[in-house]
Amino acid sequence: MLSGLKLPARLRMDGARAAWAQLSPALRAEAAQVLAAAGREVRLSAAELADFDSSALSLLLSAARQCSEQGATLKLEGVPDKLRELARVYGVAELFWPPAAA
Repeated sequence: MLSGLKLPARLRMDGARAAWAQLSPALRAEAAQVLAAAGREVRLSAAELADFDSSALSLLLSAARQCSEQGATLKLEGVPDKLRELARVYGVAELFWPPAAA
């Protein structure tokens, strides 16, 4: 996989716009490369994310939407437990981690 996409260690409201401005074009380019290689998943690492607020979820929703618009799926890797819990509290966890088929 070509991906080197990752979230920053800090992602809070005051830096979310700048983070999206940096991530969006990289995500678009990555999706184009993945699709050109007959792939479907764009991988985004959240392993370094340590200091964040709900703006991280907003950025991830935007990233997932952008990938979807290009015909790809966003795959989050190394997601901190606190971010998973925040997504659950906000009711968006299933958008990132669909429940396993029974």
